[in-house]
Amino acid sequence: MTSYIGRRKFLATLGGAVAAWPLAARAQQPTTPVIGFLNGGTAEGYAPMVAAFRQGLNEAGYVEGRNVAIEYRWARGQYDRLPSLAAELVQHQVTVIAATTTPAALAAKAATSTVPIVFTTGGDPIQLGLGASLNRPGGNLTGVTNWNVEVGPKRLELARELFPGATTFALLVNPANPLAATVSKDLQAIADTLGVRLHVLHASAEADFEAAFATAAQLRAAALVISGADPLFGGHAAQLGALALRHRVPAIYQYREFVSLRGPSLRTCRSRRLQNSNWSSMPIPRGCSALVYRRRCSPSPTR
Repeated sequence: MTSYIGRRKFLATLGGAVAAWPLAARAQQPTTPVIGFLNGGTAEGYAPMVAAFRQGLNEAGYVEGRNVAIEYRWARGQYDRLPSLAAELVQHQVTVIAATTTPAALAAKAATSTVPIVFTTGGDPIQLGLGASLNRPGGNLTGVTNWNVEVGPKRLELARELFPGATTFALLVNPANPLAATVSKDLQAIADTLGVRLHVLHASAEADFEAAFATAAQLRAAALVISGADPLFGGHAAQLGALALRHRVPAIYQYREFVSLRGPSLRTCRSRRLQNSNWSSMPIPRGCSALVYRRRCSPSPTR
């Protein structure tokens, strides 16, 4: 099954999936079901997405604090903390784990083979080992993917179209993310095809952002492609957008808030709610990724 959804609807759909099962199976039991919410980013950066997640639960009849409880665990960009955070949720005997980011999904999978897990990822869940197939993932996992990794090369192609005479571009990735190597490899392949030089810059913490943009400016990169498959970047979209403006580095990213520098906006796409009581056969729907760029200044002709 394939469905196309925007960022907030992405999390609302996840909330609906969590509610579909096993929460429904626990509805008749006297104890209140508990959702373990595991994320590699920060509560502040993902506040709008958490609101969308709650909305998905509400639409399925579950209200936090009334008939469902949520235990939140945030790694705050420190992905090495995720295994212990996932283990905490398992020890807490949560009903289901909502693993919202690829690092969180992998940590949750490693932590338990019995607690149901609903995940989000920007990569291919099959290649990541999160399911046997999209239609029948099997095991104790199902979830949603928006294929951000697959769209990555398109972002570089679009940047080249915007600056056809440019020969130097840059890519920003988080080396701590399991998807970083795939993203770098895919974009390097496209760069070779286009005949341009691609500099891969690293940022594994918020403190690294300034240096990354300064380096991109020093390299005179025509544009900076920001990896869309990382919660660290997803939780700091406005800050990244501001740095692009300050350093006068044209940049391309996946979400609208990077451009607007305001609160996240809902991008309307088609969606389909997950309503399936057979956990092992619940399909993994596919989301959409938007190509968003900021260009307030033109690079010099030598870039």
